[in-house]
Amino acid sequence: MKVLGVTTTREVYIGSKEKNFRNNEFLIVEDPVQGDIIGEVVDSKTFNRFIPLDIGGDFVDNDVLSSLDSMGYDVGEETVYIAKLRFFEELLYPPLTGSDLRAPEFYEIKNLLIDTMPNNSLVLGSIKNTDNIAKGMDDVYKNLFSTFENNEYLKQRELPYLFDYKSMHQYPHIGVFGGSGSGKSFGLRVILEELMEMGVPAIVMDPHYEMDFSNNSEISNKNYSDKFRCLEIGLQTGIKFQELQKRDLKNLLNAASPLTDSMKNVIDIMLAKGSSFESFKNKLDMLLEGQEIGSRDKILSEIAAEPDITRMNRLEEVLDIYERYDKTCNSMSVRGVLWRLINLQNEGIFSHNIDELLDLLKRRKLVVLQGSTRMINVFSTYLLAKLYYLRKEYRDELYRRNVKVDYFPPFVIITDEAHNFAPKGFDTPSKNILREISQEGRKYGVFLILATQRPTLLDETITAQLNTKLIFRTVRASDIDTIKEETDLSVDETKRLPYLSSGDVFISSAKKGRTSFVRIRAANTVSPHTENPFDELVDHEKENFEKFFIDIKDLLPIDATSLNIALVNYNKKSGENLSYDEFKNKLDELCERDFIEKEDNFLTEMYKIK
Repeated sequence: MKVLGVTTTREVYIGSKEKNFRNNEFLIVEDPVQGDIIGEVVDSKTFNRFIPLDIGGDFVDNDVLSSLDSMGYDVGEETVYIAKLRFFEELLYPPLTGSDLRAPEFYEIKNLLIDTMPNNSLVLGSIKNTDNIAKGMDDVYKNLFSTFENNEYLKQRELPYLFDYKSMHQYPHIGVFGGSGSGKSFGLRVILEELMEMGVPAIVMDPHYEMDFSNNSEISNKNYSDKFRCLEIGLQTGIKFQELQKRDLKNLLNAASPLTDSMKNVIDIMLAKGSSFESFKNKLDMLLEGQEIGSRDKILSEIAAEPDITRMNRLEEVLDIYERYDKTCNSMSVRGVLWRLINLQNEGIFSHNIDELLDLLKRRKLVVLQGSTRMINVFSTYLLAKLYYLRKEYRDELYRRNVKVDYFPPFVIITDEAHNFAPKGFDTPSKNILREISQEGRKYGVFLILATQRPTLLDETITAQLNTKLIFRTVRASDIDTIKEETDLSVDETKRLPYLSSGDVFISSAKKGRTSFVRIRAANTVSPHTENPFDELVDHEKENFEKFFIDIKDLLPIDATSLNIALVNYNKKSGENLSYDEFKNKLDELCERDFIEKEDNFLTEMYKIK
């Protein structure tokens, strides 16, 4: 292996007749002047006598060709391997052309690739194409995980990629980007498993109902049942209305459906501190009733003419509310607030509280919030602000040396489809709190992990605060442009983004100061939605016909003369109400199937039907 062509302080071209270079493998240039220089292959090509060297364009220029000739390479007859090697850091001087290269030993590269121990970090996967180096690594880094490649599980054979989660105090927040089928959700699952292993309190927004960790993969016997809890909004968790401040309620209703300034004014004027849902709703109802009657005099007339004492007392309350609020709250705005309020109540959001959720976070558990994207957006508007300010207040009180303040732990917020919660171009209530956390959360120990298929649609202020980015396969040009702006990926690496295999990822780390090419490890658990829907379709139909066969087995043999009797007996036994034609069609289709005919006794019975 030799250095070729004109060299620079950032990268060089290298060539060999024997070694076929791999992208992202590490090599050492043995420069006679500057000593050993470590670099990484960022692009590679193979040429032979059937492929003219000039098709490489800029990759193979005249300087490279001259170097090959002067070093004894017969480019007309031999296969030649050429690669571009990028150095870890800029050099003082360009290396000498003709310098030899060699593969590094583990101890030579350890400090550049591994900066923490496995038991104190998130083990995310393996650094690709480091299998030769891994042979000499310390035992503590071996046998940590398996990877899933080419439909089989493989034991770790490369250097592990260890993420120092404690470094998020200096380099906060993580972005996970990738298109559909790229392995993004799979990578997010691995991160969450690792957070549970470390006992880091976390809250996950799960609009797809897939972040359940109850089912193990076939290679794992880990039990996460006591480390996480799924809470569905409206069923296991919600908002205690009495704890809502005016700002909270405005944000909630605005997240459900945009509020006008006039509607916000209704809440500012009419919501009293500590009001229950029913008391606030009744107040709105009575104001609307008074406005529909029309005036103070008309309400007084109805009171005077009302014989029912209960109804009369109600009208007196209506009059009081009408006199207090009619001039400042118009009926259209009152009706709009009431409609939004009742909708949220019907969805169960005010039927519970967050006490269990708070307790789980204090016990260092992972909390998975489940619900529709809309419900999570509405609920998180209140919840994230509540949790953030609880942690902020705790830290502020400690700073004031108030030792009696209740403890609230640092925590991580994780959300998939993050562009729905913090979109670029317009404000949403959830975006405002996420932006504040992205800018100020580090000081208080509140961190974000935001996953999205469309980084271009994510708020730019938030994207800029993501110090670590995991970039899976990405196809859209606009998203690749955003990634170029927000990471240190080279042009060569961004060209590879549309072609990455599922589960391969570039991890750009501000702490490490470089990008690593990684294979995400196999998850210890599986999503509840892993079954192929087309397999489900076949299996469901098969189950139906197996059940049908069992129900008619005692009625066999069946022929045209006994079909009506068999139908009556079948409907009575099964509880169904099949018609003559439906029953006959099912029998005909059953006869055409062969999946039942696996056992001799079934085969005999099938022939009786025929």
